[in-house]
Amino acid sequence: MYEDFTQERIAKLRAQCGASARDMSLSIGLNESYINRIENKKALPSLQVFFYICDYFHITPQEFFDEGNAYPEKLNELVEEAKKMDEESLSHIIAIIKEMNRKKT
Repeated sequence: MYEDFTQERIAKLRAQCGASARDMSLSIGLNESYINRIENKKALPSLQVFFYICDYFHITPQEFFDEGNAYPEKLNELVEEAKKMDEESLSHIIAIIKEMNRKKT
């Protein structure tokens, strides 16, 4: 169960950031086919490599396994920008988000 989730999550997050499996593998210091092997369900990352993968995506292991957070890097970016805002601006942003979510349902 978690094996499939892990492999699919890596593929989805990698696609979101627009990196090839080869480039990602090389960026984290591994063989050029390493990520491809994971995504094709031929391998699972070691715990150490899993941490490298999280670092690559700029997310925590907790965020990696949060199935309800489809875009963890974008959510982190939103939170970091929101931290710079005053209370009134935050209230406006929250109202906009709530309205957008209401329209989706």
